Amino acid sequence: MNQQESLTKTLLELGVAKVGYSHLEDVLPDEFKHLKSGVTIAIRLSDQIISDINIETGPTHTYFHHYRTANAFIDQVTFKIMTILQQWEHLAMAIPASQSINIEGWHFKSLFPHRTAATRSGMGWIGKNSCLVTEEFGPRVRLGTVLTNMEFQYDEPIKDSQCGDCDLCVRNCPALALKGTLWKPGLSREEMFDANKCSKHMKSEYKHIGRGAVCGICIKSCPKGNAVLKT
Repeated sequence: MNQQESLTKTLLELGVAKVGYSHLEDVLPDEFKHLKSGVTIAIRLSDQIISDINIETGPTHTYFHHYRTANAFIDQVTFKIMTILQQWEHLAMAIPASQSINIEGWHFKSLFPHRTAATRSGMGWIGKNSCLVTEEFGPRVRLGTVLTNMEFQYDEPIKDSQCGDCDLCVRNCPALALKGTLWKPGLSREEMFDANKCSKHMKSEYKHIGRGAVCGICIKSCPKGNAVLKT
């Protein structure tokens, strides 16, 4: 078993649903281009908790707790990946599971987009809901990313959206934040999604749940992943 196979085995045993490896040098900021590879993990969310989100009334308190727990778990796993890679004498940096860096205004942008690494690693496509959509679980996942200078046997990137004419998430978005744009590589987030509208709506309508930090209606609305439901 080589090091990449060993890492994948360790992550799956920890409870990660999917693991992918991508070459990212051409899309990284200049200061990170030497960390040319990405290790992406996808954590499967609870079907029961996602199903309990109400399209009319919004998220539940349990979903907010689940969201935070998933993020904390992702940060623990990506920290472990970083530690393993450093033990193998490679540089590595874990991207926080959920973090907005708003130095240049409130643009709600992360250090590096998890979804870019995920599409590059063949995990799925970016749906009209601006979430990563996987074939197995739909958008009912949370993502983690580690950047590293270790080279891997890279997965085949996904370059085509599978959303087609479906626009359930767009029609159900209470913030009117989704633009219905069909994703393709290189498309900016702003062409698909208005993060400011989404944030303002959550803070206005769901302040009683985690101070307006979550919604999840676009995830609940997606027909992809519904087939795995047991109820």
